[in-house]
Amino acid sequence: MMGTQSPEPSASSSDQGGSVVLATSPTINGVAARKRGVLTMDGGIPASTKFRYAFEFGSGDALRNVIPLPPAEAALDDSGYSLHGTGPTAITCALGSPEAVLGEVTRLSPTVVWVAPREAKVDTSEARTFPVYLAFNGITVGPLNGAFIHTDADVPHAPVGLQLVGVTLEQGREILAFLADALRRGVAEPAASALPVQDTIVDPERIRSIFGAICASGNKGVLRRQGRVVRMVLERYHTATNELEWSTEEPTPDWGDPAYDIDVIGYNSAYRMRAETGRGEGDRLFTTLPEQLFRIRHRWHRRVPAPEGVRARFHHPLWRELGLMRREVLDLSFSGLCVRCMPQDLMFPGLLPPLIELELGEGQTVSVRGEIRFVSSVRADGSVLCGLSVLPYSSDEARWVRFVSQTMSPATRTSEGLVDQLWDLFNRSGFFSLGGSSPEEFEELKLNFASLAKRAAEVPQLFCQAVWPSERGIEATLSFTKPYRHAWLGHQVAKRPGKPPPGVQEAGQIMRDIYLRTFEHPQSDPDFHWVIAYVEALNPWIAKAHVRYAERQMASGSGLAYTRKIQKMKAFSHELSGRDHREFDVGPATDGELSLLAASVARQFPNCYVESLDLTRDRLDMTPVTQKWKSFGMERERAILVARRNGIPYAAAVMELGQLGANLFRLLDNTRMFSLVEDGTRAYAALMDAARHWYLERRRPSFLYLREDEGGSYVQECGLHDGPDPYMWIISSKLVPDFLEHISELTIGRRGAHSR
Repeated sequence: MMGTQSPEPSASSSDQGGSVVLATSPTINGVAARKRGVLTMDGGIPASTKFRYAFEFGSGDALRNVIPLPPAEAALDDSGYSLHGTGPTAITCALGSPEAVLGEVTRLSPTVVWVAPREAKVDTSEARTFPVYLAFNGITVGPLNGAFIHTDADVPHAPVGLQLVGVTLEQGREILAFLADALRRGVAEPAASALPVQDTIVDPERIRSIFGAICASGNKGVLRRQGRVVRMVLERYHTATNELEWSTEEPTPDWGDPAYDIDVIGYNSAYRMRAETGRGEGDRLFTTLPEQLFRIRHRWHRRVPAPEGVRARFHHPLWRELGLMRREVLDLSFSGLCVRCMPQDLMFPGLLPPLIELELGEGQTVSVRGEIRFVSSVRADGSVLCGLSVLPYSSDEARWVRFVSQTMSPATRTSEGLVDQLWDLFNRSGFFSLGGSSPEEFEELKLNFASLAKRAAEVPQLFCQAVWPSERGIEATLSFTKPYRHAWLGHQVAKRPGKPPPGVQEAGQIMRDIYLRTFEHPQSDPDFHWVIAYVEALNPWIAKAHVRYAERQMASGSGLAYTRKIQKMKAFSHELSGRDHREFDVGPATDGELSLLAASVARQFPNCYVESLDLTRDRLDMTPVTQKWKSFGMERERAILVARRNGIPYAAAVMELGQLGANLFRLLDNTRMFSLVEDGTRAYAALMDAARHWYLERRRPSFLYLREDEGGSYVQECGLHDGPDPYMWIISSKLVPDFLEHISELTIGRRGAHSR
């Protein structure tokens, strides 16, 4: 409970000193095959279809001595840069001889060439490799060895793809020099970079909230006008006049005349506004609050500066003769890095380093694999910045998640070793009194809770139990656990009442930090689709932060959020209803009845409810979830019973059980009941008594019944005890960055010093 209180490149292997590197090939639909636990990633979002090559190592030596990979496995087939030059700014490709020009190159890297052919038809039936020549600005590179890859020969002037094989280091330098020149001329762009997503915000209250948060956080902005750029900061929001006051450190800013286009960074978004009016006064610019705001989602995961001294150590996947590279990591997220490299490192978008060893300090390292997503132009200091998508190897997953979580939210930490302080916080905050409970009721679970708290930090795949500590104890806590295949449950939020500790200037800082730590944690999970919570809306913070947010999303009709009031009723396992159930036969659901149940639930509830709670037909038994919890030595189980009358299924009970201590209100020990016919509730008492037997067999003295309908006479017939009526709250993982933006606005925006 929450309450503050193409033909496929063949797989290949190579040997060096007894080490073996295996590369998996893409499947027909472009999704990488999974071997020995290998995962794929997609531009910052793990386990998707874009990162179509994965790597696994056959020995420990291979992790330390990675060998060069064949070109087909070292980069994506859409790697490199898209080209749109014409005439003298175009790169041309010739086959067989430098004079036999095939056409203009539209995409290029040291491993692949895509060409727009000049002839309507190109014979791509040649299976062997042949000479390939590239020409640009009077310079020719070649011969290179190339072979045709996927192309549509039946379509006139269809693009032709060529895989380059055995490109030497010197040839690679020449190709990348071509591309550097094309970038300088403005006729090339990284092919792998993702486009931002944009939407429009027109609600005045929302716009005011966003700018209030931005001015409090001191985030940077950029004014663009007729080719000029002025970097600035939103200094104040004057509420009386609805004016925004911007400042710049430039000595003589040329504000010019409006209109102005202004970009400014929020928590996880870039916002763009158009100011039709404004005035400059020295280093200050005053504009009116815009009537609409364009939001550009620029990252799925928030990135933060890397700790001092973090280095990335790796070999080039194509040219091992470049030697071991050790480069500074500038920033990071759960799925990405920015690394300072040198032009001579020969990095390009789409390159797939199979092993990057990250030096974290104090002798700690984490092994990840990655994809180069972006390479900047050469900077003033002679370096280039490389953006990478990364995914840790399974053996380092827990260490990677802990490191990134702590880096992103340094004021928070996990709760192991702080159980007594955490228990004290629950007492002080009134958490143990939620729903009419008393602190004494929880004492029997304290040992289980303490045991789980110690293990949770070692199992980030299932848990995140975060706290905000200070010199006087724990100030706040919030936990996440993964009870379903694609959903994480947010629960056990509590905050110390009264004033914040010394040194905390913002009233909302503690809650903001704890929300960022826990809500960002599931983003490291490639199966993360939904967040679930049961929230007590009587608390004003919870009502505004959760319920109002979900209601606003529901009103938009996106289908990405759901909230409604339910009732959590208690059932004691030994306390049978005393009713005569002989008219009903109760037993495990058959395959046909499971299909009937799934169809019935889908009719009664929105898709996000069905998907998040594993109530789809293929996930009803929750076998993968049970197996995952079991692999960590923990309990998680679901069983489904059906009550039949004269062979006709009347109702079903979906019973769940979770590890003791995972939730102090035993939220994971819950039962839901669903009618399968019009008067199916008449079978609920029989199902509830059967559920009591099921929980008794598993040594659970009580469990929760989650009443999600209007109730009725069956409640008394079942012998259920009244309980609290929280809101069930579900949002899509797609909304998490926006939700955290919302939390940032609620908390940061309270600082009155920045608004007048």
